[in-house]
Amino acid sequence: MSQFLQCASGFTGDGWTCPDCGFAPSVDRGIPIFAPELAHDISGYESAPFEVHGGDDAERSFWTAARSSLIVWALRAYAPQARRFLEIGCGTGGVLRRIEAAFPTMECTGAEALVLGLHKAATRLSRTRLLQFDAIRIPFQSEFDAVGAFDVIEHIVDDDGVLQSMASSLGPGGIMLLTVPQHPWLFGPADVAAHHERRYTRAGLVDQVERLGLRTVCVTSFVALLLPALAAVRLLSEWRGGRYDSSEEFQIGALNGAFARVMDVERASIRWGMRWPLGGSLLVVAQKAARG
Repeated sequence: MSQFLQCASGFTGDGWTCPDCGFAPSVDRGIPIFAPELAHDISGYESAPFEVHGGDDAERSFWTAARSSLIVWALRAYAPQARRFLEIGCGTGGVLRRIEAAFPTMECTGAEALVLGLHKAATRLSRTRLLQFDAIRIPFQSEFDAVGAFDVIEHIVDDDGVLQSMASSLGPGGIMLLTVPQHPWLFGPADVAAHHERRYTRAGLVDQVERLGLRTVCVTSFVALLLPALAAVRLLSEWRGGRYDSSEEFQIGALNGAFARVMDVERASIRWGMRWPLGGSLLVVAQKAARG
């Protein structure tokens, strides 16, 4: 168990020495390390997700770009006054790069268990502070106005623990934003290759969030119009004996532009108030109660 868990109040601001127990993280190339036992433990993950799927090619993918735009919209719509934002599982900083550009005065923090991703993120971000820690043990209490985890919690066995830790890091009235893969019936070789523990149902994730005392303010599926194509790809993968090459997702060529236009239409409909009941992914936005 990490020493900072003994702290009663958690960390605040940029002071990394705990006032309660005296714990201070080590530093790796400028990045504070709160959970050194996880910093280099790739546990079967190759470096490729950070070197290939975490770079500019991935961000040009219709799905990645559409998701980032949806996240920026959700922050603007539901956390317009947010000054401090934390992303859990920030990887190489793709979403944070969009948030930095969209919210030039917001104080951004990115966190990741694997220090490899954070080192790459440091070369791509201009003003985000980067930290390494275990998402189940976020070393902050009531620190942030908004906290997000974007296609992260499905990788973690104890997703309830992560959600509880995220809620604790929020200040009163703070906003939690989540994106996850939806529909357990879609679970297949792509999920196995991505080390997913699960895909979610809408009702199940809303229940997990609301059991923490948060109030859901937006729930919508996305990748809805392309759901038939996604289901067909999964069926084809099964027909091929479960063989899956993750690099194929970023090699769809001319179709990428067409799919991006479809996602533009879908995202516009969400901005106009439509909430899709089905889709390959799910967005949940929830708010912590304000004091009093």
